[in-house]
Amino acid sequence: MRRETSRSTILIVDDEPDLREVVAELLEMEDYTVLQAANGQAALEVLASQPQPCLVLLDLMMPVMDGHEFLHRLRQDARHRELPVLMLTAHFSAKAPPGTVGLLRKPVDIAELLAMVARHCPAA
Repeated sequence: MRRETSRSTILIVDDEPDLREVVAELLEMEDYTVLQAANGQAALEVLASQPQPCLVLLDLMMPVMDGHEFLHRLRQDARHRELPVLMLTAHFSAKAPPGTVGLLRKPVDIAELLAMVARHCPAA
């Protein structure tokens, strides 16, 4: 089941509002449209109501629904099985879970983030 994809929209899922805002502003300066959610449950609600983004930037540790549970539920939904997910974490020992396109450590290196985003989302 193919779903409409917004080629330049990115969903940021992180419980730290300051981090979400900084990353959103950075991406908006690069002409991306940014959606935000404070946890995995809110992110599922965003995905249900919006065209599919080209990429999800996903924190691992969040209240309500963490990144692992979000990723599990996302991959169970045929509409989102192929949606690229880039994990963001402050945990030094974390590894990119199966079903993701990679993992960036916080604090995020801006050049590395933009390079990963560009791989999955054409500029607007």
